[in-house]
Amino acid sequence: MKKKERQQGFVKGAAILLAALGLVKIVGALFKIPLNSIIGDAGMGYFGTAYTIYNPIFCLATAGFPVAISRMVSERSALGRWGDVKKIQRLALPLFVVMGILGFSIMVFGARPFLQWINHEDINALPAVYALAPAILFSVMGSVYRGYYEGLRNMTPTALSQVLEAMVKLFLGLFLAWYVLAKGLEHYRNSGAILGTTFPSENAAREYLIPYAAAGAILGVTAGSFLSFLFLWGYNRLHHKGVNKQPQAPVSSSTSVSVLKELLRTALPVALGSLTVNLSSLVDTVSLQNCISSIMRMHPEAILEQYGQFLQAADMEQNRVPAALFGCYTNALTLFMLVPALTQAFGVSALPNVTAAWVSRDKRRLQKNIETVLRASLLFTLPAGICLSVLSAPITSLLHFNPITGKILTILGIASIFAAISTPVCSMLQGIGRMDLPVKLMGIGLIIKVTCNWLLTSRPEINVLGAGIGSLACYFFLTFAGLYLLISHAGIELHLIHVVAKPFMASVLCAAAGYAVYKMVFPVADSTAAALLTLGTAGFVWILSVLFLKMFSVSEVQRLPGGQKIAKILENHRWIR
Repeated sequence: MKKKERQQGFVKGAAILLAALGLVKIVGALFKIPLNSIIGDAGMGYFGTAYTIYNPIFCLATAGFPVAISRMVSERSALGRWGDVKKIQRLALPLFVVMGILGFSIMVFGARPFLQWINHEDINALPAVYALAPAILFSVMGSVYRGYYEGLRNMTPTALSQVLEAMVKLFLGLFLAWYVLAKGLEHYRNSGAILGTTFPSENAAREYLIPYAAAGAILGVTAGSFLSFLFLWGYNRLHHKGVNKQPQAPVSSSTSVSVLKELLRTALPVALGSLTVNLSSLVDTVSLQNCISSIMRMHPEAILEQYGQFLQAADMEQNRVPAALFGCYTNALTLFMLVPALTQAFGVSALPNVTAAWVSRDKRRLQKNIETVLRASLLFTLPAGICLSVLSAPITSLLHFNPITGKILTILGIASIFAAISTPVCSMLQGIGRMDLPVKLMGIGLIIKVTCNWLLTSRPEINVLGAGIGSLACYFFLTFAGLYLLISHAGIELHLIHVVAKPFMASVLCAAAGYAVYKMVFPVADSTAAALLTLGTAGFVWILSVLFLKMFSVSEVQRLPGGQKIAKILENHRWIR
């Protein structure tokens, strides 16, 4: 394995990750849409609750370490210190195993008291939480290899492992959710009971099985994380000898203690920052279910007047309205997260490239890398976020989500733009060595989020929408404060108008075209056909806008996989600079 064969530039690395993430998100949508039909809004609430417990523990155990490994490997490979590169990976794995075991234990033993705290009337998310707990250990161990190869600017292992994990989740998770319900109802029809408990009707038996069906879906997620780890371990077994083939002798210039100290020193600020972001989801879980439970006790008419026509009778009869509304919020959050997922690829790919430019003190290259990342991020996130907000009704109709999800998505669509831009901005701050700044910014952002949530969600007329407003305020602050600090500490001047103007114009045009078609077609056509036509028009107008505004340069297109041929075609039509 030669270095030049393995290392990927920002554009190619981002393209590989973006393609993988695009496929992962499509698979995720294919997973969530039928799953919502199988387990309903309340079941999705249990599913989402399990994840909101999992994510902060997972981030505390791992989030900073892949970034730290990536940065340390990138820095040492740029300096030719290949012995240190080997030592970083060797020392990281046992540390991650310990962190994974701790995370697993916290999740298993802390789940019940946490669920009783947020809503003592409904702890049905417990089976899903237990089913998800082992995924922490497998994901932690896999993240060692992801960070290592990302630092070597080889994004392929990360991309392939993510796709594998998503595919297993899709097929096995849906099968297990369906199987639990089907087998449980079959047993009820034969005996009139399930696990010794009798029920007055088949519908009551089905409602009893919903938490276990949600746990079945989660088991697919856990199995996916296990197989993803096995793939990364096998990939490393086949390719780890490549470092030994570098021209420099593979002798480490650092002691094991110094490497571990640097790993912890680099990782902890990032882990705390990532934990802060994921705590916002935990805040949503706690505040939404607590506040809506309180509203349902004191002012139930406020909720029923707004959402009564969209809630199932069983949810209202069994005090599951907080879980059902949280399920709607979970579905909106799934669509919201599609947009930051686009820029996650840019952030991961940008970090080693920005680090290399910073270490070599090449200001011109640093500025070019940062501008490329921001422009590429805005090119995708602005139209995606604006369309999620403006076209929330046809999108949720197409996916057969509850209309309540569409109301929430109107706010979260705009918030997704700022959430998406803040991701690569924080990665680039880490790339220039300011690992402390993202965690400080995210801490302030979390305070903004918590404040908005508790002030707004408790108001009966705002209720679940308050969490969306809190997310918007939080990520708005993170984006603009992070950009200011990035420009200041990097010591560069960015041409922000050049970076922002064209993507913004394309976004407004595509959203306006989609909205106009929706207004004309939706009243007279089938809802699915109208939604597809609306989104197809928006996408078509966006592609035309990108081409006619000449948003890409020849060199940028040529760095894509197969870019030489694409650039030649676009040049012939004068669609690139």
